[in-house]
Amino acid sequence: MNDYLSGLGSLVERYDVLGAFWTNIQLTFWGALIALVLGTVLALMRISPIASLRWVGATYVNILRNTPLTIIMTFMVMGVWTALQLQLADTFESNFFRLAVVGLAVYHAAFVCESIRSGVNTVPLGQAEAARAIGLSFLPAARLIILPQAFRGAIAPLGNTLIALLKNSTVAAAASVSWETASTMKTMIEFNPNYLWGIFAMFALGYVILVIPIGVLTTWLSQRLAVQR
Repeated sequence: MNDYLSGLGSLVERYDVLGAFWTNIQLTFWGALIALVLGTVLALMRISPIASLRWVGATYVNILRNTPLTIIMTFMVMGVWTALQLQLADTFESNFFRLAVVGLAVYHAAFVCESIRSGVNTVPLGQAEAARAIGLSFLPAARLIILPQAFRGAIAPLGNTLIALLKNSTVAAAASVSWETASTMKTMIEFNPNYLWGIFAMFALGYVILVIPIGVLTTWLSQRLAVQR
């Protein structure tokens, strides 16, 4: 048993497992940041009084939510980089990293939008009516009254979306990001099949360690910041 654990430990050092997890954490951070901005814009479009904006927002959400993330990642490489020859960075690795971030962001923005919209549904209708009564137009009312309360009501679903984004960051392998956890685990198992179960358990435990604090924190925040009715 000690020899097995010792061999597994040497694999961690040889294949830079911690570095692979760090890559996925960076993918998650930047993807979440862009998805939050884009998702907020989409949520505003979906609750907008302008019918065309509502249609565009609903179309985006329905298409992206029902498109496999792997296809989006493949499109980022084959379509954006190969066909359109759009390069997002000077170096080869950084370019694929940023393509993966964009792919993760545009996909999860649809889920962020619906999370925020669910928070909007918790805001009493009288709040918007009061905003209109004092002369506020749609955007000021949304910025000052609706969205602050909506975000507080959407903490739990946003946390679930963040957890999904973290786990889905492994799909970055489809965008040729070869130094993240999924690619690293595949390489380790391929060349060290005797440690298959240990390698699998190690990566699974790593994601458990990352996911559980997010779930606990968002649950605590959703209870702490819930709007009292």
